[in-house]
Amino acid sequence: MLAALLAMAGLYGVISCVVTCRRNEIGIRLALGATRGQVVASVMGEAALLLVIGVVVGTVLSLVAGRGAGSQLFGLKPYDPITLAAAVGLLGGIGAARGETRSDDCAAI
Repeated sequence: MLAALLAMAGLYGVISCVVTCRRNEIGIRLALGATRGQVVASVMGEAALLLVIGVVVGTVLSLVAGRGAGSQLFGLKPYDPITLAAAVGLLGGIGAARGETRSDDCAAI
């Protein structure tokens, strides 16, 4: 349940950022006659695509990381829920940390 809440919070953050960045495009679409329903459907379609990609990539990476950890550590089951959670957390944390270290210092301040 906690994982689902965290995934929803992450997806909300990504979609709100995308909508903010596309504010001009959305305004032009509305000015040209698109209905609010069409704009919402477009944003929700993008959210669904991101969700499917995230589930597929996350599942594959967690299974590969679990198998790799199982072959390296004695007595560890590759599909143990704790192993999967640790693998996903480590991969996600490393990716976020490396991305943040590449950002511009002045822009971060």
